[in-house]
Amino acid sequence: MATVASDTTAGGRTGPLDRLRALHHEGRLAREFLQVPALLAELAAAGDPAGAPSPDLVRAGSLLARLDPADVPPEVAKVTGTVTVAVTGHSTLSGLTSPLTAEFARHGFLLDLRSGDFGSWLRDLQDTGSELYGARADIALCVLDAQAVLDELPHPWLVEDAERVATAKLALIGSLVERYLAHATGTLVLNTLPLPRAHTRRLVDARSRARLGVLWREFNAGLLRLAGAHDRVHVVDLDPLVASCGPVTEPRLAAYARVHLGEELLACYAREIGHLARALRGRTRKVLVVDLDNTLWDGVLGDDGPEGIAASTTYRGEAFGGFQRAVAQLGAQGVLLAVSSKNDREPVLQVLRDHPDMALRERDFVRINANWEPKDGNLLDIARCLNLGVDSLVFADDSPFECGLVAGSLPGVAVIRLDGEPALHIERLLADGWFDVPELTAEDRARAERYRTDAARQDLQESAGSLAEYLAGLGVEVSLSPVREHEIARVSQVTLRTNQFNLTTERLRQADVRARRDSGRHLVLAIRSRDRFGENGLVGAVLVSIADDGDWMIDNMLLSCRVFARGIEESCLAAVLRQARDTGAGAVHARYRPTAKNHRVRGLYPAMGFRETSEAADGSVLFRHDLTEGSLPTAPEHVRLSAGFTGRPH
Repeated sequence: MATVASDTTAGGRTGPLDRLRALHHEGRLAREFLQVPALLAELAAAGDPAGAPSPDLVRAGSLLARLDPADVPPEVAKVTGTVTVAVTGHSTLSGLTSPLTAEFARHGFLLDLRSGDFGSWLRDLQDTGSELYGARADIALCVLDAQAVLDELPHPWLVEDAERVATAKLALIGSLVERYLAHATGTLVLNTLPLPRAHTRRLVDARSRARLGVLWREFNAGLLRLAGAHDRVHVVDLDPLVASCGPVTEPRLAAYARVHLGEELLACYAREIGHLARALRGRTRKVLVVDLDNTLWDGVLGDDGPEGIAASTTYRGEAFGGFQRAVAQLGAQGVLLAVSSKNDREPVLQVLRDHPDMALRERDFVRINANWEPKDGNLLDIARCLNLGVDSLVFADDSPFECGLVAGSLPGVAVIRLDGEPALHIERLLADGWFDVPELTAEDRARAERYRTDAARQDLQESAGSLAEYLAGLGVEVSLSPVREHEIARVSQVTLRTNQFNLTTERLRQADVRARRDSGRHLVLAIRSRDRFGENGLVGAVLVSIADDGDWMIDNMLLSCRVFARGIEESCLAAVLRQARDTGAGAVHARYRPTAKNHRVRGLYPAMGFRETSEAADGSVLFRHDLTEGSLPTAPEHVRLSAGFTGRPH
């Protein structure tokens, strides 16, 4: 008799897949969807970090794919957010649905999936009435395989034929990309095409095989360049996934079912799309918190002493040294590094300063919590000190107990379980792309240093007799002016990554920012700040549109959490209101859309003299400022403001 697989643990505790099944069978899955990410995180942790996701995670996706997003209560859907994804391709893609659903749910998203017909990619991209366009998809996946090129070769064929077909196909894809960008608003995702060995081996001479390899790589390089040329185009490079996940396809499925991309490869591809969705929705993590003993180094400092730990010189030590270098690489790209370790503080600092094996040093960390307090409390402390939510943190530790504690008490923290083989630490760290961003900016590279200078600001605040004395001594300077070309990537990033001081949470890609800047009816104002301790860089933006009657509308205002409560927001709003009045506007309108994270700025507009006028259907609160002389606010006295509105719309 057939049996149903169960993930009940040896100790009798019901496993995450069984708990998910129970929610489904009891009809509670839609209502309790907020429980799902934590269950899927457990399943994901059981997978091979260097290979395809856990089979149980894919099984969970099959179950979740039966859930209609419309059945999820509005209060739950508001927290998770729904992402509409349209899928088209060249071959059979039924194996993509389950892993894609699982990956989106694992990151807290409801997936509204729209699948095209078999082999319809060309028609779907050409027809602006297709689901790729008509569904207003947030993400459009055009999943291609090598047969999209190889099927057009003559029989028999020469390398010259392959070159001709590949060149024409690349040109066609390029033109279709332009068409999509002109008529759709989402992000188009393409992929490179792994070259099947069966076709390479059809050429019997080594020279022809080499030429085919070169032209095929040039074709794939051309696809990758499309992502560099268009910020709403993303290209998934399948070659690294093939190297880690196994063969491109299974010959019998390819022959009989037209499955030219296998299930394991599609599962790895789905994981990459989950990372992309997270970045596009502003859920990129900002801080990596690491343990020390048997995480950054081999050994236990308290037991073995400094001379008994290693991150070099031994086989195991070399694995830990490699992990340290991988962590340092992330830190060099704007990921904030912190420590949470059960150790005495002074010995830890001594090791980080002087131990010859260490690739990471004290200066590389923005916060070092070495004490004997519970680690969930230490993570809360780190988040508080950095003025971030715990959902900005990724926690890596070798202890199953500590990982379980943090996962249970702080579900917003992403947990990387490093228990087991240290040679796999890097794979586990990087498997989920927690820190992936569309583009790295100069602000990213300077972020750690700017957070480190906050320690000096904290010292000033603690020594000041009052908040007013602290702010007066800080010497805050603010510049507000239209965004410059080289700042567009940073402004886009602010809209994608800022959640606490983000009054509407509208996410903008670079093309969106540039279109607003170039429009005759919008202002994109960049907020830059500095103080006595140095530059803070571009820390926010004000987005304004001008109505036909001359009234101004503040579509959004954003500010980095690093510079909260320094009078910057009040200064910029005061400047905007005065400029609107001086240019003849009758009123300035504004909108605040409440979320789980931006409640701190709920009172900003009323505090600046706006009055509430109505509430929109999406829950947004609308405000109006009449710009009468007595109602115009002024910038706080401690702020030196330089505001310019050149290039404003007329």
